[in-house]
Amino acid sequence: MPPLPPPPPRPHSLAEDGYAIAIGCAFIAMGLMLLKQANLVTGGMAGIALLLSYLIPYPPAALFLAINIPFFLFAGRAMGVAFGLKTLFANIAILALGLAMPMALEVARVSPFFAALFGGSIIGFGILAIARHGAGVGGLGVVALILQTRRGWNAGRTQMAGDAVILLASLPLLSLNRFGLSILSAAAINAVLIVNHRPGRYIGH
Repeated sequence: MPPLPPPPPRPHSLAEDGYAIAIGCAFIAMGLMLLKQANLVTGGMAGIALLLSYLIPYPPAALFLAINIPFFLFAGRAMGVAFGLKTLFANIAILALGLAMPMALEVARVSPFFAALFGGSIIGFGILAIARHGAGVGGLGVVALILQTRRGWNAGRTQMAGDAVILLASLPLLSLNRFGLSILSAAAINAVLIVNHRPGRYIGH
């Protein structure tokens, strides 16, 4: 007998989307905290937020939301209202978690190498969780997802090109050692996306 056809896909419920996006936001907030503690930068909007946080006295999570405001309307127009609203929710959640996390967890010391590798990786998995539930984290991430959806460009590689520009901009503020570790953190983020976020790889719906 021929094999039975697979069951029809069942979309994620709103509760499932909210839960997964919240977990992804928690990962991003934690990664930002580790990178900030180690005085590192990374790629994407997270990198811009960290870079600005060394120049002006505001937490990276607040700056992350502020610099993403122009992208919410763009995301809604390019990817649909649902995508735009979920992206707005994700950014507000990152802000709230980023402000609340230091009250729940104090990092007294962290190895810069560990912060770069682990912090970058969990930011990558946070972005991945958010993307797989129909949202983005704004900025370059939204552009990368749009290009992947419309043109088939790999989101991780597209993000990496933008990251190179952000990291070069941080060079005057960082030592060569911190600059090298910041490159490692950006590579960790993009490695997660390159390996996991490909069309056809995700069997969830």
